[in-house]
Amino acid sequence: MPQNTRKIESGIETDFSDKMSYGSYLALDTLLSTQQPVSRHHDEMLFIIQHQTSELWLKLMLHELRAVRVQLAADNLRAAMKGVARIKHIQRSLTEQWSILATLTPSEYVQFRGDLGAASGFQSYQYRAVEFMLGNKNAGMLKVFEANPPARAMLAEILRQTSIYDEFLALLSRRGFAVPAELLARDLTKAHVFNQAVVEAVRVVYEKPDDHWDLYEACEELVDLEDNFQLWRFRHVATVKRIIGMKSGTGGSSGVGFLQRALDLTFFPELYAVRTEIGN
Repeated sequence: MPQNTRKIESGIETDFSDKMSYGSYLALDTLLSTQQPVSRHHDEMLFIIQHQTSELWLKLMLHELRAVRVQLAADNLRAAMKGVARIKHIQRSLTEQWSILATLTPSEYVQFRGDLGAASGFQSYQYRAVEFMLGNKNAGMLKVFEANPPARAMLAEILRQTSIYDEFLALLSRRGFAVPAELLARDLTKAHVFNQAVVEAVRVVYEKPDDHWDLYEACEELVDLEDNFQLWRFRHVATVKRIIGMKSGTGGSSGVGFLQRALDLTFFPELYAVRTEIGN
């Protein structure tokens, strides 16, 4: 009678006494030991893993955003957009993860929510770093990380650097488009705000896409990136509302209302505004 067992091939490594293994390469013993529930409730493990895996994806997103910024500054637009394409896939994974957390019911969450103290996703310094790198700077956020000097230092450094949108606008200027000089020399510690002159510059790209195809494609890639980010924000709001309703957040925010206001923030406002101008 045939057996339901796959034979291990003779060439497969089985002795790792002096070789690097899968587990040692990924430091799995360390990684898998970091899930330390503070309550005895079964569903806290889901809550921890959800947020830890999100932080790993955010780490990779930051890694890619840094590379995108370097490529844009070097006029390597194609390489930069390859990075943006990867970031979009990371965003998709982050957004889909909300469906897992949404299986946590209000009755389940309330069993351990009180054990979280003041801990909140609002305190994710990697998430703030992503926002900063996309252009949504907020120096006031540094205060949240006073008790974590390395995190504060990282955010302070990114706050003073160009965002990927700053670099894209600088690239447009080098290509001969009329990007205002004051915008290129702006205070980098502040969030980018809408500028009509940028709309006019981008309008040229959209009205003659065949003449500026790489820039046209880049604009659409950046719009995809912001759309994905907004979808993540929306799923965040929807999931929180589903689990805690209109309660205040563990970190002291008003909860859903505070999260909803983030939907009004934008990274690349001119890339949306130009759509109203096309054909007029």
